[in-house]
Amino acid sequence: MSANSRLTIAAHALVWISLYQRQGRGVATSEQIGGSANTNPVVIRRLLGDLRRAGLVESRRGVGAGWSLTRELESITLLDVYEAIEPGPLFAMHRATPNQGCVVGYGIQPAMRGIYEGVEETLRRELARVTLEDVLRDVLAAPR
Repeated sequence: MSANSRLTIAAHALVWISLYQRQGRGVATSEQIGGSANTNPVVIRRLLGDLRRAGLVESRRGVGAGWSLTRELESITLLDVYEAIEPGPLFAMHRATPNQGCVVGYGIQPAMRGIYEGVEETLRRELARVTLEDVLRDVLAAPR
């Protein structure tokens, strides 16, 4: 199973847009952001579409097209970003109902559901305490 990088790429895009704008530039293009993330601009556009639906970015079409933030980084948490791009649960149950005649098949989902709820609660609590301003500060402080 591969790790999901959507949260990392979305945070990268938002922090990049903010830094770009703080440098006095206008809107950022998905090509520019994709170049920074070394990711196809189509992937960036899809993520930014999710972030737009959540009200974190806005887009401009036509001449001067691109993306800009709708809020300051200090008011956007990693939880805001996570909820915008990952609408479903972190973990899922079986696609088909396990054999209810088997002791493990009968009890596995209730047992795992409780564990998963605890993990998700911890994840949400940790993501809620970190703003994208915190992320930008750490990015700028990273040794080169």
